[in-house]
Amino acid sequence: MKFKLALLCAAAAAAMAAAPALHAKPFKWTSASDIPTLDIHSQNNALGNGVHAAVYDSLVYYDSKTFKPEAQLATSWREITPTQVRFNLRQGVKFSDGTPFTADDVVFSITRAMAKSSNYQVYTQGISRVVKVNDSTVDFIMSGPNPVLLNQLTELRIMSKAWAEKNRSVDPKDIRTKDETFAHRNAMGTGQYMVKEWKPDERLILVKNPNYWGRTDSNVTEVIYTPIKSEATRVAALLSGEVDFVLDPSPQDLPRIRGSNALKVMDGVENRTIFFGLDQFRDELPGSNIKGRNPLKDQRVRQALYQAIDSDALHKVTMRGLSQPTGTLVAPQVAGWTEDLHRRLPYSQDAAKKLLADAGYPQGFEVDFACPNNRYINDEEICQAVTAMWSRIGVRAKLRTLPLVTYFPMIQRYEASIYMLGWGVPTFDALYSLQSLTRSVVPGTGDGNYNVGRFKNDRMDVVVDRIKVETDLPVRNRLLTEGLKISNDQVSHIPLHNQIIPWAMKRNVEVTHRADNRLDWRLIKVN
Repeated sequence: MKFKLALLCAAAAAAMAAAPALHAKPFKWTSASDIPTLDIHSQNNALGNGVHAAVYDSLVYYDSKTFKPEAQLATSWREITPTQVRFNLRQGVKFSDGTPFTADDVVFSITRAMAKSSNYQVYTQGISRVVKVNDSTVDFIMSGPNPVLLNQLTELRIMSKAWAEKNRSVDPKDIRTKDETFAHRNAMGTGQYMVKEWKPDERLILVKNPNYWGRTDSNVTEVIYTPIKSEATRVAALLSGEVDFVLDPSPQDLPRIRGSNALKVMDGVENRTIFFGLDQFRDELPGSNIKGRNPLKDQRVRQALYQAIDSDALHKVTMRGLSQPTGTLVAPQVAGWTEDLHRRLPYSQDAAKKLLADAGYPQGFEVDFACPNNRYINDEEICQAVTAMWSRIGVRAKLRTLPLVTYFPMIQRYEASIYMLGWGVPTFDALYSLQSLTRSVVPGTGDGNYNVGRFKNDRMDVVVDRIKVETDLPVRNRLLTEGLKISNDQVSHIPLHNQIIPWAMKRNVEVTHRADNRLDWRLIKVN
Protein backbone atom coordinates (compact mmCIF):
# COMPACT_ATOMS: atom_id res chain seq x y z
CA MET A 1 0.00 0.00 0.00
CA LYS A 2 1.46 3.30 -1.06
CA PHE A 3 -0.13 6.41 0.37
CA LYS A 4 0.29 9.73 -1.39
CA LEU A 5 -0.30 13.21 -0.10
CA ALA A 6 -3.95 13.84 -0.73
CA LEU A 7 -4.03 17.59 -0.66
CA LEU A 8 -1.75 20.32 -1.90
CA CYS A 9 -1.43 23.54 0.06
CA ALA A 10 -3.50 25.41 -2.49
CA ALA A 11 -6.29 22.85 -2.26
CA ALA A 12 -6.19 22.99 1.51
CA ALA A 13 -6.52 26.77 1.39
CA ALA A 14 -9.46 26.48 -0.98
CA ALA A 15 -11.21 24.03 1.35
CA MET A 16 -10.90 26.57 4.14
CA ALA A 17 -12.34 29.38 2.07
CA ALA A 18 -15.74 30.79 2.85
CA ALA A 19 -18.73 29.35 1.07
CA PRO A 20 -20.09 31.28 -1.89
CA ALA A 21 -22.96 33.64 -1.19
CA LEU A 22 -26.20 31.89 -2.06
CA HIS A 23 -29.82 32.55 -1.26
CA ALA A 24 -30.46 30.55 1.93
CA LYS A 25 -33.06 27.80 1.70
CA PRO A 26 -34.43 24.94 3.82
CA PHE A 27 -34.25 21.39 2.49
CA LYS A 28 -37.12 19.06 3.38
CA TRP A 29 -36.73 15.37 2.60
CA THR A 30 -38.16 11.98 3.48
CA SER A 31 -37.75 8.21 3.23
CA ALA A 32 -39.53 5.20 4.71
CA SER A 33 -37.63 4.83 7.96
CA ASP A 34 -35.96 6.92 10.61
CA ILE A 35 -32.31 6.77 11.53
CA PRO A 36 -31.75 4.25 14.36
CA THR A 37 -29.47 6.46 16.46
CA LEU A 38 -27.35 9.62 16.48
CA ASP A 39 -24.46 7.65 18.02
CA ILE A 40 -21.85 7.45 15.26
CA HIS A 41 -20.30 4.19 16.52
CA SER A 42 -23.46 2.29 17.49
CA GLN A 43 -25.48 0.83 14.60
CA ASN A 44 -23.87 0.50 11.17
CA ASN A 45 -26.87 1.60 9.12
CA ALA A 46 -26.55 3.28 5.73
CA LEU A 47 -29.32 5.84 6.25
CA GLY A 48 -27.93 6.73 9.65
CA ASN A 49 -24.37 6.94 8.33
CA GLY A 50 -25.47 9.37 5.65
CA VAL A 51 -27.17 11.62 8.19
CA HIS A 52 -24.23 11.36 10.60
CA ALA A 53 -21.99 12.71 7.83
CA ALA A 54 -23.91 16.00 7.96
CA VAL A 55 -22.99 16.49 11.63
CA TYR A 56 -19.70 14.65 12.06
CA ASP A 57 -16.60 14.51 9.86
CA SER A 58 -14.17 11.67 9.23
CA LEU A 59 -10.46 11.87 8.48
CA VAL A 60 -11.20 11.17 4.81
CA TYR A 61 -14.43 11.04 2.82
CA TYR A 62 -15.41 10.03 -0.70
CA ASP A 63 -15.48 12.54 -3.52
CA SER A 64 -19.05 12.19 -4.82
CA LYS A 65 -17.98 12.15 -8.47
CA THR A 66 -14.83 9.99 -8.44
CA PHE A 67 -15.55 7.98 -5.28
CA LYS A 68 -11.93 8.24 -4.31
CA PRO A 69 -11.13 9.11 -0.68
CA GLU A 70 -10.26 12.77 -0.26
CA ALA A 71 -8.97 14.76 2.70
CA GLN A 72 -11.43 15.90 5.33
CA LEU A 73 -10.21 16.20 8.94
CA ALA A 74 -6.86 14.86 7.77
CA THR A 75 -4.94 16.93 5.23
CA SER A 76 -2.33 14.34 4.26
CA TRP A 77 -1.05 10.88 5.13
CA ARG A 78 1.99 8.75 4.43
CA GLU A 79 3.22 5.28 5.12
CA ILE A 80 6.02 5.19 7.70
CA THR A 81 6.24 1.39 7.53
CA PRO A 82 3.83 -1.15 6.01
CA THR A 83 2.08 -1.27 9.40
CA GLN A 84 2.33 2.40 10.44
CA VAL A 85 0.50 5.20 8.67
CA ARG A 86 0.87 8.82 9.77
CA PHE A 87 -1.98 11.32 9.36
CA ASN A 88 -1.54 15.08 9.54
CA LEU A 89 -4.70 16.68 10.94
CA ARG A 90 -6.40 19.83 9.76
CA GLN A 91 -5.57 22.69 12.09
CA GLY A 92 -7.98 25.38 13.21
CA VAL A 93 -11.02 23.08 13.16
CA LYS A 94 -13.57 23.49 15.94
CA PHE A 95 -16.46 21.40 17.12
CA SER A 96 -19.86 23.08 16.99
CA ASP A 97 -19.53 24.06 20.66
CA GLY A 98 -16.39 26.04 19.81
CA THR A 99 -13.86 23.64 21.35
CA PRO A 100 -10.80 22.72 19.23
CA PHE A 101 -10.43 19.45 17.33
CA THR A 102 -7.16 17.67 18.20
CA ALA A 103 -5.38 14.35 17.94
CA ASP A 104 -6.91 13.32 21.27
CA ASP A 105 -10.34 13.25 19.61
CA VAL A 106 -9.06 10.99 16.82
CA VAL A 107 -7.45 8.52 19.23
CA PHE A 108 -10.61 8.49 21.36
CA SER A 109 -13.01 8.07 18.41
CA ILE A 110 -11.19 5.21 16.67
CA THR A 111 -10.79 3.44 20.02
CA ARG A 112 -14.51 3.99 20.68
CA ALA A 113 -15.37 2.45 17.30
CA MET A 114 -13.40 -0.65 18.38
CA ALA A 115 -15.40 -1.08 21.61
CA LYS A 116 -17.42 -4.25 22.24
CA SER A 117 -20.71 -2.35 22.00
CA SER A 118 -19.76 -0.81 18.65
CA ASN A 119 -21.18 -2.11 15.38
CA TYR A 120 -18.36 -0.46 13.43
CA GLN A 121 -15.57 -2.96 14.07
CA VAL A 122 -15.70 -4.05 10.45
CA TYR A 123 -14.25 -0.60 9.65
CA THR A 124 -11.51 -0.88 12.29
CA GLN A 125 -10.34 -4.33 11.15
CA GLY A 126 -6.55 -4.38 10.87
CA ILE A 127 -6.13 -1.36 13.19
CA SER A 128 -4.30 -2.29 16.39
CA ARG A 129 -4.31 1.18 17.91
CA VAL A 130 -4.01 4.88 17.16
CA VAL A 131 -1.16 6.85 18.74
CA LYS A 132 -0.97 10.59 19.27
CA VAL A 133 2.29 12.02 17.90
CA ASN A 134 1.36 15.63 18.72
CA ASP A 135 -1.84 17.71 18.73
CA SER A 136 -2.03 17.67 14.93
CA THR A 137 -0.55 14.26 14.08
CA VAL A 138 -1.61 10.66 14.71
CA ASP A 139 -0.16 7.29 13.75
CA PHE A 140 -2.33 4.32 12.88
CA ILE A 141 -0.57 1.14 14.00
CA MET A 142 -1.79 -1.83 11.99
CA SER A 143 -1.76 -5.55 12.73
CA GLY A 144 -0.63 -6.06 9.14
CA PRO A 145 -0.63 -4.21 5.81
CA ASN A 146 -4.09 -2.90 4.97
CA PRO A 147 -4.77 -1.88 1.36
CA VAL A 148 -8.28 -0.56 2.14
CA LEU A 149 -7.52 1.51 5.24
CA LEU A 150 -8.55 4.80 3.61
CA ASN A 151 -11.84 3.29 2.44
CA GLN A 152 -12.57 2.09 5.96
CA LEU A 153 -11.83 5.50 7.43
CA THR A 154 -14.58 7.14 5.35
CA GLU A 155 -17.12 5.63 7.79
CA LEU A 156 -15.24 6.29 11.04
CA ARG A 157 -16.41 9.71 12.17
CA ILE A 158 -14.79 11.78 14.89
CA MET A 159 -16.46 12.64 18.20
CA SER A 160 -15.22 15.11 20.82
CA LYS A 161 -13.47 13.22 23.61
CA ALA A 162 -14.32 15.94 26.16
CA TRP A 163 -17.99 16.01 25.13
CA ALA A 164 -18.34 12.22 25.35
CA GLU A 165 -16.66 12.08 28.74
CA LYS A 166 -18.76 14.96 30.09
CA ASN A 167 -21.97 13.29 28.91
CA ARG A 168 -21.20 9.71 29.91
CA SER A 169 -20.98 8.50 26.32
CA VAL A 170 -17.46 7.05 26.31
CA ASP A 171 -18.85 3.73 25.06
CA PRO A 172 -21.26 3.44 22.11
CA LYS A 173 -24.87 2.44 22.63
CA ASP A 174 -25.32 -1.33 22.28
CA ILE A 175 -28.03 -1.79 19.64
CA ARG A 176 -28.99 -5.20 21.06
CA THR A 177 -30.26 -3.63 24.29
CA LYS A 178 -32.68 -0.84 25.18
CA ASP A 179 -30.08 1.00 27.23
CA GLU A 180 -29.34 4.51 25.95
CA THR A 181 -26.41 6.89 26.16
CA PHE A 182 -26.52 10.68 25.79
CA ALA A 183 -24.92 10.29 22.36
CA HIS A 184 -27.89 8.20 21.18
CA ARG A 185 -30.23 11.22 21.10
CA ASN A 186 -27.69 14.06 20.96
CA ALA A 187 -24.79 14.99 18.71
CA MET A 188 -21.89 17.42 18.57
CA GLY A 189 -19.40 17.27 15.73
CA THR A 190 -17.28 19.34 13.36
CA GLY A 191 -19.62 18.90 10.40
CA GLN A 192 -21.62 21.27 8.29
CA TYR A 193 -24.76 21.02 10.45
CA MET A 194 -25.83 20.70 14.08
CA VAL A 195 -28.79 18.78 15.49
CA LYS A 196 -31.50 21.19 16.60
CA GLU A 197 -34.13 18.54 17.31
CA TRP A 198 -34.66 14.79 16.91
CA LYS A 199 -37.99 13.21 17.73
CA PRO A 200 -37.62 9.56 16.64
CA ASP A 201 -40.11 8.52 13.94
CA GLU A 202 -41.35 12.13 13.70
CA ARG A 203 -38.66 14.51 12.50
CA LEU A 204 -35.01 15.46 12.60
CA ILE A 205 -34.00 19.11 12.22
CA LEU A 206 -30.44 20.17 11.42
CA VAL A 207 -29.20 23.76 11.32
CA LYS A 208 -25.96 25.29 10.07
CA ASN A 209 -22.88 24.92 12.24
CA PRO A 210 -21.45 28.46 12.70
CA ASN A 211 -18.03 26.97 13.42
CA TYR A 212 -17.89 24.80 10.28
CA TRP A 213 -14.36 24.80 8.88
CA GLY A 214 -15.00 23.75 5.29
CA ARG A 215 -16.18 25.12 2.00
CA THR A 216 -19.63 24.22 0.75
CA ASP A 217 -21.50 24.88 -2.49
CA SER A 218 -24.82 24.36 -0.72
CA ASN A 219 -27.29 27.14 0.05
CA VAL A 220 -29.22 24.98 2.51
CA THR A 221 -29.31 26.44 6.01
CA GLU A 222 -31.84 24.07 7.57
CA VAL A 223 -32.43 20.35 6.89
CA ILE A 224 -35.77 18.85 7.92
CA TYR A 225 -36.10 15.07 7.69
CA THR A 226 -39.52 13.45 8.14
CA PRO A 227 -39.72 9.64 7.99
CA ILE A 228 -42.92 8.52 6.22
CA LYS A 229 -43.52 4.77 6.12
CA SER A 230 -46.42 4.84 3.65
CA GLU A 231 -45.28 4.89 0.02
CA ALA A 232 -48.42 6.71 -1.12
CA THR A 233 -48.07 9.34 1.60
CA ARG A 234 -44.40 9.98 0.73
CA VAL A 235 -45.25 10.62 -2.90
CA ALA A 236 -48.26 12.74 -1.95
CA ALA A 237 -45.96 14.88 0.22
CA LEU A 238 -43.68 15.44 -2.78
CA LEU A 239 -46.55 16.19 -5.18
CA SER A 240 -48.08 18.69 -2.74
CA GLY A 241 -44.76 20.44 -2.13
CA GLU A 242 -44.63 19.43 1.53
CA VAL A 243 -41.18 17.91 0.91
CA ASP A 244 -38.47 18.68 -1.64
CA PHE A 245 -36.91 15.24 -1.99
CA VAL A 246 -37.80 11.54 -1.61
CA LEU A 247 -34.91 9.13 -1.18
CA ASP A 248 -36.93 6.00 -1.92
CA PRO A 249 -39.98 6.55 -4.15
CA SER A 250 -41.88 3.35 -4.84
CA PRO A 251 -41.45 1.84 -8.33
CA GLN A 252 -45.19 2.01 -9.01
CA ASP A 253 -45.27 5.76 -8.38
CA LEU A 254 -42.38 6.67 -10.66
CA PRO A 255 -44.39 7.10 -13.90
CA ARG A 256 -46.59 9.70 -12.19
CA ILE A 257 -43.58 11.53 -10.80
CA ARG A 258 -41.78 11.50 -14.15
CA GLY A 259 -44.91 12.89 -15.77
CA SER A 260 -45.00 15.96 -13.54
CA ASN A 261 -43.52 19.17 -14.89
CA ALA A 262 -42.67 20.26 -11.35
CA LEU A 263 -40.69 17.11 -10.46
CA LYS A 264 -37.77 15.06 -11.71
CA VAL A 265 -36.23 11.64 -11.08
CA MET A 266 -32.53 10.70 -10.95
CA ASP A 267 -31.74 7.00 -11.48
CA GLY A 268 -28.64 5.08 -10.46
CA VAL A 269 -27.45 1.61 -9.49
CA GLU A 270 -26.68 1.26 -5.81
CA ASN A 271 -23.79 -0.86 -4.55
CA ARG A 272 -26.27 -2.70 -2.32
CA THR A 273 -27.30 -6.33 -2.71
CA ILE A 274 -30.56 -7.65 -1.25
CA PHE A 275 -30.48 -11.25 -0.02
CA PHE A 276 -31.83 -13.73 2.51
CA GLY A 277 -29.77 -15.18 5.34
CA LEU A 278 -30.51 -18.50 6.99
CA ASP A 279 -29.92 -19.91 10.48
CA GLN A 280 -27.28 -22.60 9.97
CA PHE A 281 -26.34 -22.84 13.64
CA ARG A 282 -29.24 -24.11 15.75
CA ASP A 283 -29.88 -27.85 15.88
CA GLU A 284 -33.63 -27.16 15.84
CA LEU A 285 -35.43 -24.13 14.45
CA PRO A 286 -37.84 -22.36 16.83
CA GLY A 287 -41.44 -22.64 15.62
CA SER A 288 -40.70 -25.24 12.94
CA ASN A 289 -42.66 -28.47 12.66
CA ILE A 290 -39.37 -30.33 12.15
CA LYS A 291 -38.09 -31.45 15.55
CA GLY A 292 -34.54 -32.46 16.40
CA ARG A 293 -33.15 -31.19 13.09
CA ASN A 294 -32.49 -27.91 11.32
CA PRO A 295 -33.32 -28.20 7.61
CA LEU A 296 -31.38 -25.01 6.85
CA LYS A 297 -28.09 -26.69 7.78
CA ASP A 298 -28.43 -28.80 4.63
CA GLN A 299 -26.97 -27.13 1.53
CA ARG A 300 -29.58 -28.91 -0.62
CA VAL A 301 -32.39 -27.24 1.32
CA ARG A 302 -30.79 -23.81 0.99
CA GLN A 303 -30.37 -24.36 -2.75
CA ALA A 304 -33.98 -25.51 -3.03
CA LEU A 305 -35.18 -22.28 -1.44
CA TYR A 306 -32.91 -20.36 -3.86
CA GLN A 307 -34.13 -22.15 -7.00
CA ALA A 308 -37.78 -21.80 -5.96
CA ILE A 309 -37.52 -18.01 -6.26
CA ASP A 310 -38.59 -16.61 -9.62
CA SER A 311 -36.19 -13.67 -9.81
CA ASP A 312 -37.57 -12.54 -13.17
CA ALA A 313 -41.04 -12.19 -11.67
CA LEU A 314 -39.65 -10.22 -8.74
CA HIS A 315 -37.77 -7.98 -11.17
CA LYS A 316 -40.68 -7.34 -13.54
CA VAL A 317 -43.69 -7.35 -11.21
CA THR A 318 -42.61 -6.57 -7.66
CA MET A 319 -39.73 -4.22 -8.52
CA ARG A 320 -41.20 -2.81 -11.79
CA GLY A 321 -37.80 -3.28 -13.44
CA LEU A 322 -35.90 -1.39 -10.74
CA SER A 323 -33.58 -4.23 -9.75
CA GLN A 324 -30.65 -6.17 -11.13
CA PRO A 325 -31.09 -9.90 -10.36
CA THR A 326 -27.83 -11.41 -9.12
CA GLY A 327 -26.34 -14.66 -7.93
CA THR A 328 -23.72 -13.21 -5.60
CA LEU A 329 -23.39 -11.02 -2.51
CA VAL A 330 -21.85 -7.91 -4.10
CA ALA A 331 -22.70 -5.49 -6.90
CA PRO A 332 -20.59 -4.95 -10.05
CA GLN A 333 -18.93 -1.81 -8.61
CA VAL A 334 -17.28 -3.90 -5.89
CA ALA A 335 -13.77 -5.39 -6.19
CA GLY A 336 -14.03 -9.19 -6.43
CA TRP A 337 -17.23 -9.26 -8.52
CA THR A 338 -17.21 -11.29 -11.75
CA GLU A 339 -19.82 -12.06 -14.39
CA ASP A 340 -19.66 -15.78 -13.54
CA LEU A 341 -20.40 -15.10 -9.88
CA HIS A 342 -23.23 -12.75 -10.88
CA ARG A 343 -25.04 -15.49 -12.89
CA ARG A 344 -27.96 -16.95 -10.92
CA LEU A 345 -28.88 -20.58 -10.56
CA PRO A 346 -31.91 -21.31 -12.77
CA TYR A 347 -35.41 -20.93 -11.39
CA SER A 348 -36.99 -24.38 -11.24
CA GLN A 349 -39.73 -25.61 -8.93
CA ASP A 350 -39.05 -29.18 -10.05
CA ALA A 351 -35.36 -28.93 -9.18
CA ALA A 352 -36.25 -27.35 -5.85
CA LYS A 353 -38.73 -30.11 -4.98
CA LYS A 354 -36.17 -32.79 -5.85
CA LEU A 355 -33.52 -31.14 -3.68
CA LEU A 356 -35.96 -31.06 -0.76
CA ALA A 357 -36.88 -34.72 -1.28
CA ASP A 358 -33.21 -35.73 -1.50
CA ALA A 359 -32.59 -33.88 1.77
CA GLY A 360 -35.42 -35.78 3.47
CA TYR A 361 -38.18 -33.17 3.29
CA PRO A 362 -40.48 -34.31 0.46
CA GLN A 363 -43.44 -32.57 2.12
CA GLY A 364 -41.50 -29.42 2.89
CA PHE A 365 -41.53 -27.83 6.35
CA GLU A 366 -42.58 -24.80 8.36
CA VAL A 367 -40.07 -22.03 9.02
CA ASP A 368 -39.92 -18.57 10.59
CA PHE A 369 -39.32 -15.78 8.05
CA ALA A 370 -38.55 -12.20 9.14
CA CYS A 371 -38.33 -9.08 6.99
CA PRO A 372 -38.18 -5.31 7.48
CA ASN A 373 -41.11 -3.28 6.23
CA ASN A 374 -39.51 0.16 5.87
CA ARG A 375 -35.84 -0.31 4.98
CA TYR A 376 -35.40 -1.47 1.37
CA ILE A 377 -37.36 -0.78 -1.79
CA ASN A 378 -40.54 -2.91 -1.63
CA ASP A 379 -39.00 -5.06 1.10
CA GLU A 380 -42.31 -6.31 2.53
CA GLU A 381 -43.74 -6.92 -0.95
CA ILE A 382 -40.66 -8.97 -1.92
CA CYS A 383 -41.04 -11.16 1.15
CA GLN A 384 -44.75 -11.67 0.53
CA ALA A 385 -44.03 -12.75 -3.05
CA VAL A 386 -41.26 -15.13 -1.98
CA THR A 387 -43.49 -16.64 0.72
CA ALA A 388 -45.97 -17.56 -2.03
CA MET A 389 -43.17 -18.99 -4.22
CA TRP A 390 -41.85 -21.18 -1.41
CA SER A 391 -45.35 -22.47 -0.67
CA ARG A 392 -45.39 -24.05 -4.13
CA ILE A 393 -42.58 -26.41 -3.11
CA GLY A 394 -44.11 -27.17 0.29
CA VAL A 395 -42.11 -24.72 2.41
CA ARG A 396 -44.55 -22.88 4.65
CA ALA A 397 -42.77 -19.67 5.64
CA LYS A 398 -44.40 -17.87 8.57
CA LEU A 399 -43.75 -14.29 7.52
CA ARG A 400 -43.45 -11.49 10.07
CA THR A 401 -42.45 -7.95 9.19
CA LEU A 402 -41.02 -5.32 11.52
CA PRO A 403 -39.91 -1.68 11.32
CA LEU A 404 -36.20 -0.99 10.99
CA VAL A 405 -35.65 0.15 14.56
CA THR A 406 -36.78 -3.18 16.01
CA TYR A 407 -35.85 -5.45 13.11
CA PHE A 408 -32.08 -5.02 13.15
CA PRO A 409 -31.57 -5.47 16.91
CA MET A 410 -33.79 -8.57 16.64
CA ILE A 411 -31.73 -10.30 13.94
CA GLN A 412 -28.51 -9.37 15.73
CA ARG A 413 -29.82 -11.31 18.72
CA TYR A 414 -30.11 -14.31 16.35
CA GLU A 415 -33.91 -14.40 16.66
CA ALA A 416 -34.81 -15.15 13.01
CA SER A 417 -34.61 -18.43 11.07
CA ILE A 418 -34.68 -16.79 7.63
CA TYR A 419 -34.18 -13.03 7.36
CA MET A 420 -33.83 -10.33 4.71
CA LEU A 421 -30.77 -8.11 4.62
CA GLY A 422 -29.47 -5.52 2.18
CA TRP A 423 -25.72 -4.99 2.20
CA GLY A 424 -24.09 -1.92 0.75
CA VAL A 425 -20.32 -1.82 0.46
CA PRO A 426 -18.91 1.55 1.59
CA THR A 427 -15.35 0.37 0.94
CA PHE A 428 -16.21 -0.83 -2.62
CA ASP A 429 -14.22 -3.97 -1.74
CA ALA A 430 -15.71 -7.45 -1.20
CA LEU A 431 -13.71 -7.96 2.00
CA TYR A 432 -16.29 -5.77 3.72
CA SER A 433 -19.06 -8.21 2.73
CA LEU A 434 -17.13 -11.43 3.21
CA GLN A 435 -15.80 -10.46 6.63
CA SER A 436 -19.19 -9.24 7.88
CA LEU A 437 -21.48 -11.82 6.31
CA THR A 438 -19.54 -15.08 5.81
CA ARG A 439 -16.56 -15.07 8.20
CA SER A 440 -17.13 -17.11 11.36
CA VAL A 441 -18.36 -14.95 14.21
CA VAL A 442 -15.63 -13.66 16.52
CA PRO A 443 -17.26 -11.50 19.24
CA GLY A 444 -15.61 -8.15 19.82
CA THR A 445 -14.26 -7.93 16.25
CA GLY A 446 -15.71 -7.14 12.84
CA ASP A 447 -15.59 -10.85 11.91
CA GLY A 448 -19.12 -12.08 11.27
CA ASN A 449 -20.71 -8.97 12.75
CA TYR A 450 -23.72 -9.46 10.46
CA ASN A 451 -23.33 -13.22 9.95
CA VAL A 452 -26.52 -13.63 11.93
CA GLY A 453 -27.23 -17.00 10.31
CA ARG A 454 -23.85 -18.09 11.73
CA PHE A 455 -22.64 -19.72 8.53
CA LYS A 456 -19.25 -21.36 9.07
CA ASN A 457 -16.73 -22.63 6.52
CA ASP A 458 -13.07 -23.23 7.41
CA ARG A 459 -11.75 -22.35 3.96
CA MET A 460 -13.77 -19.13 3.95
CA ASP A 461 -12.15 -18.11 7.24
CA VAL A 462 -8.68 -18.74 5.83
CA VAL A 463 -9.45 -16.75 2.66
CA VAL A 464 -10.95 -13.78 4.52
CA ASP A 465 -8.06 -13.59 6.98
CA ARG A 466 -5.54 -13.63 4.14
CA ILE A 467 -7.40 -10.93 2.20
CA LYS A 468 -7.12 -8.63 5.21
CA VAL A 469 -3.34 -8.33 4.82
CA GLU A 470 -2.75 -9.18 1.13
CA THR A 471 -1.30 -6.20 -0.75
CA ASP A 472 -0.56 -7.86 -4.11
CA LEU A 473 -3.65 -6.68 -6.01
CA PRO A 474 -3.94 -9.56 -8.55
CA VAL A 475 -3.56 -12.11 -5.74
CA ARG A 476 -5.98 -10.18 -3.55
CA ASN A 477 -8.62 -9.99 -6.29
CA ARG A 478 -8.34 -13.75 -6.84
CA LEU A 479 -8.91 -14.31 -3.14
CA LEU A 480 -11.92 -11.99 -3.13
CA THR A 481 -13.42 -13.94 -6.01
CA GLU A 482 -12.63 -17.26 -4.31
CA GLY A 483 -14.42 -16.13 -1.16
CA LEU A 484 -17.50 -15.09 -3.13
CA LYS A 485 -17.44 -18.42 -5.00
CA ILE A 486 -17.36 -20.36 -1.71
CA SER A 487 -20.42 -18.38 -0.64
CA ASN A 488 -22.16 -19.20 -3.93
CA ASP A 489 -21.25 -22.91 -3.87
CA GLN A 490 -22.28 -23.39 -0.24
CA VAL A 491 -25.38 -21.18 -0.60
CA SER A 492 -24.32 -19.30 2.50
CA HIS A 493 -27.08 -16.83 1.61
CA ILE A 494 -29.76 -16.51 -1.08
CA PRO A 495 -28.95 -13.48 -3.27
CA LEU A 496 -31.87 -11.66 -4.85
CA HIS A 497 -30.85 -8.46 -6.62
CA ASN A 498 -28.84 -5.27 -6.60
CA GLN A 499 -31.00 -2.24 -5.90
CA ILE A 500 -31.54 0.41 -8.55
CA ILE A 501 -32.15 3.64 -6.72
CA PRO A 502 -34.35 6.39 -8.15
CA TRP A 503 -34.35 9.69 -6.29
CA ALA A 504 -37.41 11.90 -6.75
CA MET A 505 -37.35 15.65 -6.17
CA LYS A 506 -38.64 19.06 -7.15
CA ARG A 507 -37.09 20.47 -10.29
CA ASN A 508 -35.44 23.29 -8.36
CA VAL A 509 -33.38 20.84 -6.26
CA GLU A 510 -29.80 20.02 -7.26
CA VAL A 511 -28.11 16.94 -5.80
CA THR A 512 -25.38 14.51 -6.86
CA HIS A 513 -26.53 10.89 -7.09
CA ARG A 514 -24.21 8.47 -5.28
CA ALA A 515 -23.87 4.69 -5.52
CA ASP A 516 -24.02 4.48 -1.71
CA ASN A 517 -27.49 6.07 -1.78
CA ARG A 518 -26.63 9.01 0.42
CA LEU A 519 -26.75 12.75 -0.03
CA ASP A 520 -23.60 14.84 -0.16
CA TRP A 521 -24.60 17.73 2.06
CA ARG A 522 -21.89 19.97 0.59
CA LEU A 523 -23.49 19.89 -2.85
CA ILE A 524 -27.23 20.29 -2.25
CA LYS A 525 -28.86 23.41 -3.70
CA VAL A 526 -32.47 24.54 -3.59
CA ASN A 527 -32.94 27.15 -6.32
